[in-house]
Amino acid sequence: MIAIAAALVNAGAARAAEIRGVVELFTSQGCSSCPPADRYLAELVKDESLVVMSWPVDYWDYIGWKDTFASPAFTARQKAYAAMRRDDQVYTPQAVIDGVTHAVGNDRDVVQQAITTNGKTLSCALTIARRDDKISIDVAPKANASGRATVWLLRVLRTASVAIGRGENRGRSVAYTNVVREAIAVGEWSGGAAHFDAAPPKLGDGEALIAVLQTGTAAKPGAILAAARE
Repeated sequence: MIAIAAALVNAGAARAAEIRGVVELFTSQGCSSCPPADRYLAELVKDESLVVMSWPVDYWDYIGWKDTFASPAFTARQKAYAAMRRDDQVYTPQAVIDGVTHAVGNDRDVVQQAITTNGKTLSCALTIARRDDKISIDVAPKANASGRATVWLLRVLRTASVAIGRGENRGRSVAYTNVVREAIAVGEWSGGAAHFDAAPPKLGDGEALIAVLQTGTAAKPGAILAAARE
């Protein structure tokens, strides 16, 4: 599904941000090893140079607690990443950095090293602004940008605390950050400077938008080239 660099601004004013990394966390309310990674993601979101999001997966639901945010589509995304990497590594908590590197979600050293190492992957910038009844997205390629990619809008719940009643995390209240609720394909980018218009998704309480420019397809996600957040 996915993938990104820039800024999303209200009242029609565009604000550019220099994004150095995109961190996706595949997590589950039914995974006893996940809360430390969920807490780490909440720390990373404070870094203005990063775009982060949670993708709750559903394959731990069978052990006694149905994840209230999980989706089979999110599990499919995680498995598709593994298939594209050809390593069959699907686990929780798993962080995927810039669509190309994976690490245990709370392994701070490895995650930070991946953010630094993958720097050249983010080869474009996105500028996003709300104008009247639409969202306008502009792609500005950097010197090393090439290829084709999809522009995505992700509707995310900024923060949520869940009291877990059963399973491995029974009795715990766990906080989640930028939980993906919907992913919308806006258009296809084929190189060069480009402009896209999209209908604004209806946002619920506490929800925001993240924009991503990612190579590949939903079934075969590749490197993330740029990202922006509201």
